Amino acid sequence: MRTYRYHLVNVFVESDAATFGGNPLCVFENARGMSDCEMQSLAAQFNLSETTFLLPRDNAPPNVRIFTPAFEMPFAGHPTIGTSFVVNAIGLPGCTGNALTLNMKAGDIPVTLEAAGWTLTANAHASRSSGISRADTAVMLGIAEADLAQEARYVDNGSEQLVIPVASVEALARVKPSAQLLSKFVRNKLERYLAYVVARVSKDRFQVRFFFPKDGDMMAEDPGTGSACACLGGYLLDSGEPTPSQFTVTQGEFINRLNVLQLSLTADKRVRVGGRVVALGSGEIRLP
Repeated sequence: MRTYRYHLVNVFVESDAATFGGNPLCVFENARGMSDCEMQSLAAQFNLSETTFLLPRDNAPPNVRIFTPAFEMPFAGHPTIGTSFVVNAIGLPGCTGNALTLNMKAGDIPVTLEAAGWTLTANAHASRSSGISRADTAVMLGIAEADLAQEARYVDNGSEQLVIPVASVEALARVKPSAQLLSKFVRNKLERYLAYVVARVSKDRFQVRFFFPKDGDMMAEDPGTGSACACLGGYLLDSGEPTPSQFTVTQGEFINRLNVLQLSLTADKRVRVGGRVVALGSGEIRLP
C-alpha cells in the first residue's frame, strides 16, 4: 500500500480565530507516485471546490497540480494561498521563510507572507470584450438592465473569468443566474460558463459573488475565489484605477461562508491577492 498525507485548511478566513469560515482546501503534501487518474479521483472523493497535489523537486519550486472534483485547473487563487500555508508549515525545502514560489501549469507564482496573510502575485493579465449585450447580461443574471454598471469583460491571468460589475449590493443580492442562459452566452477559454459578479461598496471595498455550473442545469456559488479576485484587479487596471491601490473584497455572505480577500494594485501595475489561512486537520490516505 502507498500512503499519502494530506492537510485540510480554510483559506480567506476573516481572522485567525474563524475556524469554519473561508474556503476549504485539501493539500496532499507529496503526491509522487500518484497517477493523474488517482489525483482526479481523490479530488472527487474529498468533493471540495479544489484539491492540490504537491510534487516536490530538488533545487526548484515544487510543482502543484490543482483538481476540482471534475477536472484539472492551470491556476486558482485559494489553492495557491492555502498550499503556500501548508508547504511553509511543514517546512518543505525551499518553502520556509516569508517568500516562496509555486510552479503551476500556468507558470511560476510568487507568494509572500504579509500582515494580512499569504499573498500571491498574479501573472500579467489579458482581457477582451464579452460580446454579450446588456440586455442578455441582465436576463442571464435574473436582474434588470438598470442593475448593471460597466460592461462585462473576460479577464485572464491564468484562469479566465467573466467579470460583471453591477450597480449596488442590492442588485448583487438579487442575482439568480440561469444555467441555461449562461451556457448560451458565456464561454471562457476552457469552454466553461462562469460569472463573477462585482458590486463596489466604497472606494476601497467590493462585495462579489462567483457562480459556476454544477450537476447539469444547476448553478453553484463559490464562497471565495482568488483567481477571479485577481481578474477583478486586471479589470480595474484596464478601467484606469489609480495605482498603487488596496481593496478589501468580501465573498460568500449569501451562502453563510464569509471570505475576506485583500486585493492590491502595485505601482508597476501588478495584481496581488491575499488572505488568512487556518489549519483544520490532517490525515493519511492509503492507495493500493
